[in-house]
Amino acid sequence: MKFKGKAWKFEHNINTDEIIAARYLNTFDAKELGAHCLEDVDKDFSKNIACGDIIVAGKNFGCGSSREHAPIAIKGCGISCVIAESYARIFYRNAVNIGLPIFVSKEAWRKIGKRDLIEVDAEAGVIYNLARKQEYKTEKFPHFMQEIIEAGGLLAWIKKKGKKR
Repeated sequence: MKFKGKAWKFEHNINTDEIIAARYLNTFDAKELGAHCLEDVDKDFSKNIACGDIIVAGKNFGCGSSREHAPIAIKGCGISCVIAESYARIFYRNAVNIGLPIFVSKEAWRKIGKRDLIEVDAEAGVIYNLARKQEYKTEKFPHFMQEIIEAGGLLAWIKKKGKKR
């Protein structure tokens, strides 16, 4: 799996209420949630991203409540993956469950600049900053997690596995 797009940089402790405000929790529609993704942090975020762009954030991304709406909103607005210095545990799990690829890299967050063009090679565990000609390490996904992401989430993966039996 490879992902390529512009970096949208955010600070530490971006919480799930900032990712998708409570006033939008009356739907699970990914496109609707995506239209309001991170609007309380950057009011024009979802209007300005291109499909495939990448969020780069500091420590504790996705902290706060355990709502699944947050990774759904990120995926729904067209973000291909998230790179952060660290994640709240429940957000990490929810992201994998809905098929949103997330990567951990302290170095990437410190060195990637706003709107740098970056590429993530999930199988190699490498993040390439094409704008600055640098590369940073990230953990490789275990094979089963790659399958979950490629299937579009945990439920889709389970259905796919069930059909093979």
